[in-house]
Amino acid sequence: MAANPPSAEDAPQRGRSPARRPRIKDIARRAGVSETAVSFALNDRPGVSEATRDRVRRVADQLGWRPSAAARALSGEGAATVGLVVARPAGTLGVDSFFLQLISGIQEALSERHLGLLFQVVEDLDAECAVYRRWWAEHRVDGVLVVDPRSDDPRPALLAELGLPGVVIGGAPEEGGPGLSTLWADDAGAMASVVGRLHTLGHRRIVHIAGLPGLAHTERRIRSLRAQAERLGLTEVRSVTTDYSDAEGAAVTRGVLSGEAPPTALVYDNDVMAVAGVAVATGLGCAVPEDVSIIAWEDSALCRLVDPWLAALSRDTVSFGRGAAAELVALLDGAPARTVRVPVPGLIERASIGPVRPAAAARTRPPWRRAGG
Repeated sequence: MAANPPSAEDAPQRGRSPARRPRIKDIARRAGVSETAVSFALNDRPGVSEATRDRVRRVADQLGWRPSAAARALSGEGAATVGLVVARPAGTLGVDSFFLQLISGIQEALSERHLGLLFQVVEDLDAECAVYRRWWAEHRVDGVLVVDPRSDDPRPALLAELGLPGVVIGGAPEEGGPGLSTLWADDAGAMASVVGRLHTLGHRRIVHIAGLPGLAHTERRIRSLRAQAERLGLTEVRSVTTDYSDAEGAAVTRGVLSGEAPPTALVYDNDVMAVAGVAVATGLGCAVPEDVSIIAWEDSALCRLVDPWLAALSRDTVSFGRGAAAELVALLDGAPARTVRVPVPGLIERASIGPVRPAAAARTRPPWRRAGG
């Protein structure tokens, strides 16, 4: 027996046209007015009565009409979107819990105002500046969130030139600019507290495995490390910059632990490098924390998935992102630019740090060099 043909209700499942967004002409037809009257009513312009304006808006709501970003931009009302550009190697972002949490907080705050987030990853600062110019010319965004402030940063001046509101995330007060708000994170104070704590535990040889050179917060941490070392009379303290990746974190760890007078403490600028550092240290036969203590700058689930659990500097990064987005929304609403200081990250002490053993403090050659091959 032949199968029954599809019913009229079943057939459109394959052939049905995509849903069409309601247009101005649909609202005009339903409300019984001209398209010009609809435009005046929806854009709050004179030329129609209040009764007509109310009727048009009710019909627009019933139809689910929303202004397009392109139409808003052409009318000068804004794009209802903010931008975020990150000039870092794309391969390092996918495993960076800081950025994932930061963007989650940003998106949470923007969604409350029905604002979109336009996100782009680029190779370098020149490419980032080019993106800002293109977005401005195309009316793509109403404002931007600026990350990774530099020691010599061209972006504040560029944004001021374009008249594009922005918020510098993780900057210091002097790293902002006209029309830019700044969320200030005291990296220097956090580093000072870490060095002080390690000194109390007896550590005298400390290596800071830092992030990208040229970033303002990297330079602040390096300067703070040097200042604290000088204040405490520590002569075997230094920083080594990396690209934040696990590969470079592992390579630097192997190098410093295999050299003469290996450090008794390692401070990493992110959790990914710290986890890689634990793997390298244990692979060399170096016990954590008996031979070397390890601290990660950003706490995350990764810090609690290794043995031993990693001591880490902790802050509410999601809240950090929410605060940055809220500051940008305030600028878009006409509030003046300002500087906001966020809490200093606090050290969570876990099993990866401890007091220096006398044998480790006196060591000038690594006994695990042979074990590591």
